[in-house]
Amino acid sequence: MCVAAGSVALLAACDDGGSRRVANAAPAESGKPNILFVMMDDVGIDQMTSFGYGGVNPPKMPNMDAVAQSGIRFRNTWAQPECSPARASFFVGRYPTRTHIYQALGPNDLANAQLSPYETAIPKLLRKAGYESAMFGKFHLAGPENNQADITTPALFGWDYFYGWIGGLPESVDLQAGGVVPGGTSNQCGFVPGVTAVDGAATGACHFPDNSCTQMIKNAPEQDVAGLQCLAAGGILVPGASCADPKPAGLDFSRYNGYYVSPLVILEQGQAEKVLPRDPRARGYRTTIETDAAIDWINSRTPGKPWMATVSYTSAHTPWQQPPGALMPGLVGGGADEYVNAEIFNNLTCTSDGTPPAMLRMQELQNRMTQALDTEFGRLLVETGIATWNPDGSLNYEPEASNTLIVIIGDNGSLGIAVKAPFDPTRAKGTAYQTGVWVPLIVAGRGVAEPDRDVEHMVNGVDLFELFGELAGIDVRQELPVSRPVDSVGIQAYLKNPAQPALRQTNFAISGLNQQADGGRNGPCVVPTVGGGGTCMQIATSKSVCGDNSGFWWGEGHEDLAPWDGDNAIDSYDTCAQVNQVRYGNNNAAQMYTIMPDQSVAVRETRYKLVRNTFKRFDPAKGIHDEVEYEFYEVDQAKGTPLLDENGMSKINLDGTPMPGWTLADDLAYKDLKDRLDRLMLSAVVCEGDGNIDGVVNQADLDNWNRIHSSWGKSSVYDFAGATPGSLPDGYTNGPDQDVVSLQLGKTCVYPPSVY
Repeated sequence: MCVAAGSVALLAACDDGGSRRVANAAPAESGKPNILFVMMDDVGIDQMTSFGYGGVNPPKMPNMDAVAQSGIRFRNTWAQPECSPARASFFVGRYPTRTHIYQALGPNDLANAQLSPYETAIPKLLRKAGYESAMFGKFHLAGPENNQADITTPALFGWDYFYGWIGGLPESVDLQAGGVVPGGTSNQCGFVPGVTAVDGAATGACHFPDNSCTQMIKNAPEQDVAGLQCLAAGGILVPGASCADPKPAGLDFSRYNGYYVSPLVILEQGQAEKVLPRDPRARGYRTTIETDAAIDWINSRTPGKPWMATVSYTSAHTPWQQPPGALMPGLVGGGADEYVNAEIFNNLTCTSDGTPPAMLRMQELQNRMTQALDTEFGRLLVETGIATWNPDGSLNYEPEASNTLIVIIGDNGSLGIAVKAPFDPTRAKGTAYQTGVWVPLIVAGRGVAEPDRDVEHMVNGVDLFELFGELAGIDVRQELPVSRPVDSVGIQAYLKNPAQPALRQTNFAISGLNQQADGGRNGPCVVPTVGGGGTCMQIATSKSVCGDNSGFWWGEGHEDLAPWDGDNAIDSYDTCAQVNQVRYGNNNAAQMYTIMPDQSVAVRETRYKLVRNTFKRFDPAKGIHDEVEYEFYEVDQAKGTPLLDENGMSKINLDGTPMPGWTLADDLAYKDLKDRLDRLMLSAVVCEGDGNIDGVVNQADLDNWNRIHSSWGKSSVYDFAGATPGSLPDGYTNGPDQDVVSLQLGKTCVYPPSVY
């Protein structure tokens, strides 16, 4: 299936046959290093024992630990609080205030909340230095919804090859396990569980889309239950049945299922194939699929030609679902910990009601997904010749033995329920607090001076953009126009000089709301908290995603769930403030939920950190209203017991007045950080009419508007206004948008430089 929407070049690319390259087992050797860029999803620094954290029950990550011990651990790195803005910053070196991507992209977010096709992403720059670039796994930068390029968006940014998922999230778990779960029940984890669970089975007939069948049985402690064996192999298990029995009519191979049946896209030189769920390539454990595809591509590179492979692992993002036991060697088949037992592990629940036992089980499940990622990462290194296995099964990584530089980062902080002590689960992913933005960053490879060391200086995810340019011998600032100032700092000096002084004096992170038609937003989702109650957030992009996070949905479609909460007032709610208004009316103030901020911004220097949160709240006296709160902290990155921005530790009241004990040093730092924050926010320039971000509104913008209007007409970066004067973008590129460009012709836009 060839798809090449969005440009003449991509349409032409559909005619070139898209043939794969011949195999080549060894990584390329050249004057420029190959770059292996690995992203972990929702794995914050709190998970990482190699950085001095992990709590009492950390995920076991021996392979990444081995690389960390052979390279540099950047222990003071911030990313943006959610995946799409963080990933965009890695590849274009610009904060969300410039890209206008403030939260994880969802199906309702307009094109002007996605990475603009006029941005210069690192694969395009590396191409000038002779690099080939590929990405495997999660994309989540633009499309497929509200984007003319649809599933071909990776090609717009310079990737020569893509094998993975354009949208950012795995599909929800199939509660009917392919149609075999009895009516009126559901399987939370997407497969028929073992015999110790209700409706479980020790054996069954595993049917496949090609009408073949294999008998599955769990007959050894170290084996997965039959249902998980079958699911990992790409089939659907009919519990207790034999392959000799007639195939049931209700099996449905068109259903997606969490990490095991995914909407795969393969894109090469602009030619795209959408792989349907019946296809074996779309069926199997997602982390393994991502790794296999990366191994195949790396091993097929032409010797002497440098490459950059981005392995964008989906794990350990929700929905949390058991990985195959084979990816957790040494953790199944017995042991003192009840969760080590294979049968118990295969029957772990995949949702949480917020009680401490349920949350511990969910942490264990997330740990295992993270360990499975680590196992596959080790295999990636070994099967591409970057490392070898020691006789005892541990990873033997020798940086000088390969011309490949490895860069590993987490895209944002951990999801609240997965957070390890002493980090704060109530201030995690989606917020600009330390638990939400502090991520592991590891760099290892040939040329790294004095490996096995820590860098304590501040680094931001945007700095990777400049690092990748430095590795390829490219000055990114010279390559980009002045209308596109970068926020990155080149950090290669840290690799070469162990005594390198700090290069960055300011760190910055922001989360917020993405642009949706006519000012819309994601619906309210309430996730359970320990001890009862809940937190209302507007991060979840749909009702199904809310459910994947053990949440209760109050947005569009809430009417299907309303009787659960005794609410029959209206069909759905736009904001968490409205939810609390209903909760107060139906019950009392004690029943209102905690609300996550609409916008969370933070800036820090070496010792102090300033946080500004903006809320839409309800209280009986003021009704629904906006509130802005400032918090000011001392923070550090001490191993084991870091000084965090925890509740009750702010040096100021929410209105900005000092707390007792305020010092002159506090006062000077507070005023300085407020000034830095104000200057950083000034970079959030919206220059209406300048759709191609070249700094001027001119005939090129009219020509672009006309082309997009004629060939597409829907959401684009030239959607500036709705049908009525002064209205917000409406999801169409039409006459009112042409009027905006015409009225602004000749305007020059000023984009302020960054604050480092």
